[in-house]
Amino acid sequence: MEARQPNATGSARRPMATPSELHPDLAELAFLLGDWSGTGEGVWPPGEPFDYAEDVTFEYVGDPFLVYSERSWSLDDGSPIHFESGFLRPAGAVVELVLAHPIGITEVAVGTVDDGVLELTSTAVGLTPTASQVRRRIEGRGDELSFELEMGMEGVELRWHVGSKLTRA
Repeated sequence: MEARQPNATGSARRPMATPSELHPDLAELAFLLGDWSGTGEGVWPPGEPFDYAEDVTFEYVGDPFLVYSERSWSLDDGSPIHFESGFLRPAGAVVELVLAHPIGITEVAVGTVDDGVLELTSTAVGLTPTASQVRRRIEGRGDELSFELEMGMEGVELRWHVGSKLTRA
């Protein structure tokens, strides 16, 4: 396989499709397309609250799904906090999210999208004996995107974990 060559701006990334070029099944998810950056805050017991920076990308590659990637890092020292990547696809009246995390966790979530709000709840979390449930809410308004994540684990009921505000890059 040949590596992508940099374009005139120096990027080797595939150009983003415009909503008019999208597969028709993706129309309700078009608000997510692009690169997003911003900051957020989080907390998890028994730790202290923390602040972080985050980059998120939703990319259309020509098929009826979006490629998703997320990376976050500490605002205090720049150390990595979290990475995840996967696919977001419509499936009739619902939306499915399939993710892989580098710490050995896989996640399958199902939800709905309505008027720029995507809400997903995990239906399966694999390869970790302590994870139980994850719920995500992604809301897009123009060039602003907000993420909220609730998480439950063994001994900890489902609760708010992180939230961020991102802008389209």
